Amino acid sequence: MYMKTITVHVSEPVYRDFQEFAKRTDRKAAELIREAMELYREQKIRSKATHSVRDIKPVSVGAILKPWTSRSEMLDDFFDDRH
Repeated sequence: MYMKTITVHVSEPVYRDFQEFAKRTDRKAAELIREAMELYREQKIRSKATHSVRDIKPVSVGAILKPWTSRSEMLDDFFDDRH
């Protein structure tokens, strides 16, 4: 595979973190950066925009509410100032 040489400007702390992690894991900082770019590419750039509804993971929207058992409970809930 052909590798394209690029120049990227990053802050000193970010680059230092990559260098330190590379040293601890016996890898090169450039390898970690390529890996990070590929991960970003997979998750953000090439993510499947045509996911099936089955692929969507649920997101918590808060506490589970008790269903109403009568019209008066519904009206009480509707006009309750806490909501």
